[in-house]
Amino acid sequence: MTLTTWLENLALARSSGTYLKYRDKLAKPDLLILDDFGMRKLTAMEAQDLCETLEERSINKATLFTTQLPLDHWAEVIADPVIADAIRDRLEHAALTIHITGESYRGVKARKLAISKKDS
Repeated sequence: MTLTTWLENLALARSSGTYLKYRDKLAKPDLLILDDFGMRKLTAMEAQDLCETLEERSINKATLFTTQLPLDHWAEVIADPVIADAIRDRLEHAALTIHITGESYRGVKARKLAISKKDS
């Protein structure tokens, strides 16, 4: 799920009084994928939620982030510097980082679409 969807679900869970149940649900899958991290800034509460989710998942569970923002720049989108350091610490020492270079998939897809329209 995108990070924005995750944050919206967290806000709904908080407002309905089911936050702990939702957090427990996020702790269960072997792999949680949070797509597009860094597309917007996190509030202090959202950053705390992320930190707690990572802590819940830290034993025998994998969390995958997709992002264009290098880990050393995450403090730019995490409002609370203490929480930002805690999140970075949890990720830096246990993370496998894969850097993908090259052209954006969206650009390749747009060119292919333009070519197919031109050939039609």
